[in-house]
Amino acid sequence: MTKLQYYGAGLPYKLIEDLPGKLIVLEGTDGVGRSTQIEMLRTWLEKTGYAVSDTGLRRSPLTQMGLDEAKKGTNLTPLTISLFYATDFADRLENQIIPALKAGFFVLSDRYFYSIVARDVVRGIDPYWARAIYGFALVPDIVFYLKADVNTLVTRIVHGRGFNYWEAGMDIMKKDNLYDSFCAYQECMIAQFDQMALEYHFQVIDANRSMKDVNDDIKECLQPILENQQVLSNVR
Repeated sequence: MTKLQYYGAGLPYKLIEDLPGKLIVLEGTDGVGRSTQIEMLRTWLEKTGYAVSDTGLRRSPLTQMGLDEAKKGTNLTPLTISLFYATDFADRLENQIIPALKAGFFVLSDRYFYSIVARDVVRGIDPYWARAIYGFALVPDIVFYLKADVNTLVTRIVHGRGFNYWEAGMDIMKKDNLYDSFCAYQECMIAQFDQMALEYHFQVIDANRSMKDVNDDIKECLQPILENQQVLSNVR
């Protein structure tokens, strides 16, 4: 990420000349296996000799407690929740992601602002406004969209942590049970991710397969980035 690119004006109050690290984002719906892939990639990269930092939504000390409390109830409007998440993202970008990239780390991000936009649009927020608010965001070096069909997601959720209110979209789908609501909500989320995959040039990975097969594909796609990083390191 030596040549900085933003989705808009960037952070005009924060002048950054060079970020030698790499920003790698894993996106996808709930239950698709992002956290598992982040851990597998972290282990692999560290064994290869790279310094790694990882981050994800609701990781900002500034907002994490507030977001956790907000998600216990349903009183906040979609717009308020959206601004809450935007604040979380901005704080993590400025105080976690950028410093790690400046130090030359590979930053693995479990979701980026794309997930927030998808959630916002599904909840009725204007898609142009939802995107424009993230004009301060860095363009990642690569975004992996782990895509799985709803049947796969349901199987993993049922045999894993189980359904919850927000992942099932119970606040908007108005179904009478978590299962039906989860299926309907995730279909809407997949539609949003599919659209953004074209818009933002995601690397789409078939996540209906085993975690190892998915990981092998991700590592293969990362090879050019690793080779480029080695060349830059040699130049320096």
